[in-house]
Amino acid sequence: MAIARLHGGPLDGQLLPLEKPELDSLIVPYGPAQIVYRRGGGLEHTGSEDGPTEAEFWFVEATDDIGNASDD
Repeated sequence: MAIARLHGGPLDGQLLPLEKPELDSLIVPYGPAQIVYRRGGGLEHTGSEDGPTEAEFWFVEATDDIGNASDD
């Protein structure tokens, strides 16, 4: 299994299982919205002795407002 390392956006720093390491983008549910991450760079740690394969994904956009809303 591979790991997606997320950068930026509301899931910055999170690691997610990545069933298909060849994916170029991830769409992740986030409350009522979805957030989009796009892969940057190649796969890392692809050898049999250097840990799980990793891919870095960078925040692109959210399908809805994901900021904190205040009830003024």
